[in-house]
Amino acid sequence: MIEMNIKGLMVDPITNMPIIILRDSDGQKVLPIWVGVFEANAIALQIENIQTPRPMTHDLLRNIIQDLQATVDRIVVCDLKENTFYAMIHLMTPNGPVAIDARPSDAIALALRTRAPIMVDEKVIDNARTVDMSNEKQDSERLQQWLEQLDPDDMGKYKM
Repeated sequence: MIEMNIKGLMVDPITNMPIIILRDSDGQKVLPIWVGVFEANAIALQIENIQTPRPMTHDLLRNIIQDLQATVDRIVVCDLKENTFYAMIHLMTPNGPVAIDARPSDAIALALRTRAPIMVDEKVIDNARTVDMSNEKQDSERLQQWLEQLDPDDMGKYKM
């Protein structure tokens, strides 16, 4: 397992879909995860410390977990199958540890709200390098070049 942090949110220039960019503390490993617009907004609100007048879904989930005297121990991006990432939310409850299946975007949004570590299984990072995220080989190559040429200072600039 590798602990990673959110380096930023970006929009894929080819698909116009939001991407969460995860990076390890050494900056050696980067994992882009494509997510939906609504999921990206939930993450962006937390990154920007924007308070909403009423609890959003991930705030509600955090509140329920806390009210049940549980804590989010960590979230783990644990698998990649057919271009889909999978994650688990690991809770510590009064009755012991519990692991819950989740979409990575939801798990990450919850981790941000609970200050829980974001872990990624190393095999996921390795497998993500070999996945063709696009139907078009040319688009895949353009995207790969774009990701490789990203300026770290540009990460985190998120506009929808």
